[in-house]
Amino acid sequence: MCSHPLSGPTADTPAAHVVAAHPEQGWSLLCDGTIVFDDSGELHPDGSVVTPHRWQTRHLTTAA
Repeated sequence: MCSHPLSGPTADTPAAHVVAAHPEQGWSLLCDGTIVFDDSGELHPDGSVVTPHRWQTRHLTTAA
């Protein structure tokens, strides 16, 4: 497992990269142990969670 900081890349440290992708299941494993979900949620190795960023449906336009 890499030692990339969970707060994201900086000028001194590169971003974590995908080591296992499972698009059919909707998730990818990064080299730092973070699991990233297609809905933009994340589960970090320390147990912390980043909740998904979902669109507000009332703001979406529907084609007729």
